[in-house]
Amino acid sequence: MKSIPAGCGPSLSHEGEPDPQAAGYAAPDPRRWRALMVTQLAAFMILLDVSIVNVALPSIEREFAVPAATAQWVVSGYALTLGLTLVPAGRLGDAFGRRRMFLLGLAAFVLTSAMTGAAPSPGALIAARLLQGVAGGLLIPQNSGLVQEHFAGAERGRAFGILGSTIGLATAAGPVVGGLILSSDPGQDAWRWVFYVNVPIGLIALPLAIRLVRSSTGQGPRTTHLDARGSLLLGAGVLSLLIPLVDAGDGGAYRLWWLWPMAALLLAGFCAWEAHVVRRGRQPLLDPRLRRTPGYVAGSGIGLVYFVGFTGIWLVLALFFQDGLGYSPLRSGLAVTPFALSVAVSAMVAGRLVARFGRWLTICGLAAAVVGLAATALELRHATGGGAAAAIVLPLVVAGFGSVMVTSPNMTLTLQNVPVGMAGVAGGAVQTAQRIGAAIGTATLATIFYHLLVRTGGNYATAIYGAVLASCGFMAVALLLALTDLARRKSARPA
Repeated sequence: MKSIPAGCGPSLSHEGEPDPQAAGYAAPDPRRWRALMVTQLAAFMILLDVSIVNVALPSIEREFAVPAATAQWVVSGYALTLGLTLVPAGRLGDAFGRRRMFLLGLAAFVLTSAMTGAAPSPGALIAARLLQGVAGGLLIPQNSGLVQEHFAGAERGRAFGILGSTIGLATAAGPVVGGLILSSDPGQDAWRWVFYVNVPIGLIALPLAIRLVRSSTGQGPRTTHLDARGSLLLGAGVLSLLIPLVDAGDGGAYRLWWLWPMAALLLAGFCAWEAHVVRRGRQPLLDPRLRRTPGYVAGSGIGLVYFVGFTGIWLVLALFFQDGLGYSPLRSGLAVTPFALSVAVSAMVAGRLVARFGRWLTICGLAAAVVGLAATALELRHATGGGAAAAIVLPLVVAGFGSVMVTSPNMTLTLQNVPVGMAGVAGGAVQTAQRIGAAIGTATLATIFYHLLVRTGGNYATAIYGAVLASCGFMAVALLLALTDLARRKSARPA
């Protein structure tokens, strides 16, 4: 098995747990669990904004009289800037202190949420939404870094379990929360409260974070190389990859196909540049030595492919229920509530089981997600009217339970061996992979849905059937990656 170079990995005590003195861990903080709850509240609020806006897009289109392709940038633009900010923000947290960057990101997110809700025009709305994504990207990677600082041993596994569950629950709960907000105010401006609701939550979380989150000392600007060129190469590469996808509804995938070869060149250039930075003895944006950390590359790949299938499913289900069956936003959100409830109930279980079952837990979760979503596709193909929501209760419960067994354990297995000094940038890179997967999945599944809808002359049942089956296909690819990783772990264990 390849290992991290000497001095990069955590040292072990005689009992097999990380040695706090040797590895640089701080003494356990008695407030660490309360601090974790506050950081997860902030993370939940930010990740909720990825999917909560889907149910509000029709209202935004009507108020500003803009086409669907323009309104779609309210969703896609946020995911885009959020994903692009994660890795540089992780590097900044490692350099200047994760607590400091967490508080800065939280304050900026409250401010930009108010700006988004008060936007007077579509251009102002999209611009504010882009800034909101940057603010969220500043905060999110600090979460995994703070877990590395505050927790060790078995506690770290449980903390990462909570972090992974927050990601899954926030994505699944978005349609439900959005439907509740829109139903509480029937006015034309009801969509604005989808953004305004972040303001009081953030104002509660900010003083709690100041009080409970322990100060962390970064490496400092004089000893840290922030790698501006690497940031530009990575940002340009990801941007070139995502623009044709998020603009696919307007034919962007055909008109802008040339951006994909450019993305490949830019990302290859980024990898070459990072290796060059390491050879010069400087700190890279994303340390290439992370690929030698056991489980890191495999876990990042599993997370990317899983989120391709996982995130896009909520958009196509909302389209099916609201446009196909005439459900209200609230009723559409409640139709997927069984999934969110299943995630909430089983979240803590996954955090406790990952230390015992490891990658097997991810494999079982992916298998359950595939089975649950396949059953959902079959039910929706034949169900009609009000019976559609009732028909998918059990399949969504199974899929939700499987989702928790993927998001939480995979986060733990991916980051558990990462050195503390790389925790912020490593966590940011993992979640960048998830955000890229989410953007790809949303564009891909929506494209499949609309293509089948046009091809069948408006048959919504066939359209949702094909889109959900495509989601199952991505889940199956993630399952193959997890099985491959398990085989590698077993073959490397004797060494």
